[in-house]
Amino acid sequence: MSLLDVRALSVSFGAEEVVHSVSFRIAMGEKLALVGESGSGKTVTALSLLGLAQGARATGQALWAGPSDGAVADLLSMGDKQLQALRGQDIAMVFQEPMTALNPVFTIGEQIAEVLQLKMGLDRIQAWQGAIQLIADTGISEPERRAGSFPHQLSGGQRQRAMIAMALACKPRLLLADEPTTALDVTVRQQILDLLSDLQTRYGMAVLLITHDLNLVRRFADRVAVMERGTVVEQGGVQEVFDAPAHPYTRRLIASRPVRDIVPASTGRSVLTARELGVRYPVPRPGWRGWFSDGFFVALRDASFELTAGQTLGVVGESGSGKSTLALAALGLVRSGGTLEISGKRWGQGVQSDLAMRKELQVVFQDPFSSLSPRMTVLEIVGEGLVVHSPELPTAQRVLQVQAALAEVGLEESQFPGLLQRYPHQFSGGQRQRIAIARALIVKPALLVLDEPTSALDVTMAQQILRLLQGLQKSHGLSYLLITHDVEVVQAMAHRVIVMKDGEIVESGATETVFAAPTHEYTRALLAAAQ
Repeated sequence: MSLLDVRALSVSFGAEEVVHSVSFRIAMGEKLALVGESGSGKTVTALSLLGLAQGARATGQALWAGPSDGAVADLLSMGDKQLQALRGQDIAMVFQEPMTALNPVFTIGEQIAEVLQLKMGLDRIQAWQGAIQLIADTGISEPERRAGSFPHQLSGGQRQRAMIAMALACKPRLLLADEPTTALDVTVRQQILDLLSDLQTRYGMAVLLITHDLNLVRRFADRVAVMERGTVVEQGGVQEVFDAPAHPYTRRLIASRPVRDIVPASTGRSVLTARELGVRYPVPRPGWRGWFSDGFFVALRDASFELTAGQTLGVVGESGSGKSTLALAALGLVRSGGTLEISGKRWGQGVQSDLAMRKELQVVFQDPFSSLSPRMTVLEIVGEGLVVHSPELPTAQRVLQVQAALAEVGLEESQFPGLLQRYPHQFSGGQRQRIAIARALIVKPALLVLDEPTSALDVTMAQQILRLLQGLQKSHGLSYLLITHDVEVVQAMAHRVIVMKDGEIVESGATETVFAAPTHEYTRALLAAAQ
């Protein structure tokens, strides 16, 4: 019996229709994945079912089977009060980014208890005990203590578990999970996946999984519906669709995996050398000892490595492994112990002494939307490095160099009229990342630090950015320090790899060697989780 039967759902914002006559069914206890790129209409489709797509007009039918007698009601015809009673009680949602979905001024225990009080009518004590039990059920250690923690005091995986606990508070019959693992490491991603499968079986609920991660779909879902530009172009059993995709878009999605296309490793001059690099942060000491001195948290311990010209060094590990701290130390953005050299010159000696070398070392951040100033035009963003490092350059010459840098990353005036005067919000995620790469390239650096350059992108966009980076490395002889938790990206891009855990390098070597025959159990666990 269908729990939810969506028929000819169309969603419009003003005069523009963004979802076109979408139909699908979810049976009781079934796991359906809705997949597609950003802008395909996945999230809008799910939000429209609960009336959460602000400013949207939905037409069609979304037939929902009642909990006891199976009486059918149309979600799209319900008023606000009826939908409000349904939300959280019968249909719950896990949002993509828990840090923005959770209230920062309340503890996670208070936020879960609030749901139990409002929806289940429990008193404060019962609701608090229920919140602790839900936190324990989702696998968070020390549930009594963690119930009193604020969202910023939890890791990404713990925040996502807290979101799932809140969604499951009323034992809903349908869970809408919007990209629940996108921002998580591979091992944490697998843990969340296992958790959802276990809870789905335990509660007997149906799950509508919204994602662009095809590996996730293959491991989790029973059926899949593929969306392109607001239309469902293909749906069926997961094995059936993945083994014999009928639509060209589905075939393109499945084929959009990182491809290794790099120049073979060779001996060259050293671009970045680190010897016994260490970073520690002061933390308050408990008790009376904290009155007189601080303790220290060691984020990076005795890291030594070398990156040569034209090569890529991949740094892989989970959140908290120290890889981002290593990148910050390499960029000279945190105080570090040990020694760092850029092209044979000592690095990290001070702001003034490092300024002349700063152009040798540039960075491309994980999320281009937050790393590009929303108040600056493309001309100002990309040309900023020239203003700092080549202030004598005439304005006309600077504009020409900005245009050349943008053309090199695939952005030209002929495609985007008024390109230089546009703002970041006027571009897609992949296009914004190209702008970020152009900004880094314009000062002709020897080394780029790539901090999760594709993790915020869809599979096809990610593949395009990787191909771009591979081409730029070949044409310019660039060196990359690649920070990522995506094993497939490392396999496609890196000549050598170092694996980090708890602030230490636990394994290093040629990428093919390390991944073909890992010697450390942590490396084996990472590779197993990425399968």
